Amino acid sequence: MALLMTGCADSPSSSSSPTLDEVFATRRSIRAYEAGKTISEAEVRELLAASQNAPSWANVQPSKYYVAIGEEKRKAVLDLIGGNKDRVANAPVLIVCSFEKSKSGFSRGTPVDATGDLWGAYDNGLANAYLVLKARAMGFDTLIMGMRNADELRQLFAIPESEAVMAVIALGYRAQEPRTPSHRPLDEVVKFY
Repeated sequence: MALLMTGCADSPSSSSSPTLDEVFATRRSIRAYEAGKTISEAEVRELLAASQNAPSWANVQPSKYYVAIGEEKRKAVLDLIGGNKDRVANAPVLIVCSFEKSKSGFSRGTPVDATGDLWGAYDNGLANAYLVLKARAMGFDTLIMGMRNADELRQLFAIPESEAVMAVIALGYRAQEPRTPSHRPLDEVVKFY
C-alpha cells in the first residue's frame, strides 16, 4: 500500500475502545459532516495501517491511497465527486483509493481465471472495509463514493495508468445521527446445504 499525504491537520481521536459489534452496529454511510473539525495525518496513517491487515490475493496488497488532507487538494477533490460534493463538503479528509492492475488474480502476468482484475477490485474492497471499520472504531465516520471523475483524479494525484481508480472515501465526524437501514432477511441471501 502506498500512502501519499497532502497537507496536515490536528485533532485527537476517540480514546474509548468500542467492541467489534459496536463498530458494526454504529458504522453508517454519513452524508453530513461537522464543520470545523480536523483529523491529523497521524490518525489517518493509523487507520490506513489497519487496512493493510485486510486479506489480499497471495498477499500482493494491491490497494493504494491518495489522501487529500490539505485544504487545496481537498477542495480540488470535492470538485470531482459529483452529487456528493455538498454532502461531504465539511469532511476534513478525502481519500482516493485505487488498486494496482494485473496483480491480484494473476500469475506471472497471466490471469488465473476469468475474473482477472476483478480480484484487484475485490481486494481493494476488503482493504476499504477495514479502513471504514477502523475509522469508526477511532470515532470517525465515512462515506464511500463511486461517483467521481477518475480521469481528473488520476491527473490531480499523478496516479499511474497501471492503477484503477475505484472510489473516494470521505472521512470526518457525523453532523447528525443517521437512521439504521433495514436489511434483507438473511434467508434471502444465504443458502445452507
